[in-house]
Amino acid sequence: MENSYRKKNKPAVLSLKEVVEEAPEVKSFLVNCQEIASASDPGQFLMLWVIGVDEIPMSVSGAGKDGTVRLTVEKVGDATTRLHDLEKGDLIGVRGPYGNGFDISENKFLMVCGGCGTAPLAFAAGRAAEQGKEVTVVLAAESSEKLLFRRQLEGLDVDLLIGTEDGSAGVKGLATDVLEKEIHDWDFDSCLVCGPERMMAATAEFVEKKGIPIQLSLNRYMKCGIGLCGQCSMDPSGLRVCRDGPVFRYEEIKDSEFGIYKRNSEGNKVEI
Repeated sequence: MENSYRKKNKPAVLSLKEVVEEAPEVKSFLVNCQEIASASDPGQFLMLWVIGVDEIPMSVSGAGKDGTVRLTVEKVGDATTRLHDLEKGDLIGVRGPYGNGFDISENKFLMVCGGCGTAPLAFAAGRAAEQGKEVTVVLAAESSEKLLFRRQLEGLDVDLLIGTEDGSAGVKGLATDVLEKEIHDWDFDSCLVCGPERMMAATAEFVEKKGIPIQLSLNRYMKCGIGLCGQCSMDPSGLRVCRDGPVFRYEEIKDSEFGIYKRNSEGNKVEI
């Protein structure tokens, strides 16, 4: 089936070009759509329709000049479980890109990523490196087998620092342990963070003390993805993650629900 994207931000049904197993319970799904690829910036997301199940937001983990778009997905619920069963040639629905991406207009970056949060930051690191920026990436995970995009990052002109909770690769400990032990020159223009929210909150608190501006990518339950339903609104400001984010400056969300709780599909608070 020929892939098409008739009008910007209108839904389209695309055939999977390739499915790549990245780590246990994590796969990347590649489609070909020049319009999406050209419009996507690191940190933005697509609304991905798993046909017959649900529509869910997914960060763009890559967008090539050839029109290839990569979405990297962890198997965590009904929609993602069904998605993981799909193979090359199967169909998915997409619309977007939506939201605000990372600002990589500065020159010297620290990027701290954990788990599937590595997906948009690997994209950002690649884009920044292409532009001749200085990039230091802290890649953290529970174990070496869960270090997403390690090989891709090793192939970039970036300074890669690794940490694992079990000590199977790099520094033993959390992302903040890598920051404390491995970074001695804090002459960064900006710090980009994405990963489990507890990790992001701890990293932001640590980096703020160094006087570095911080950008964080948040994950919240979304229904519409375009700012209408209010499902992803944050307390107490009412900022909508889909429209005002998903990338925020730390000062925008520091005194909010960030790092404390989020809301599920029923609107009930769930502790982070």
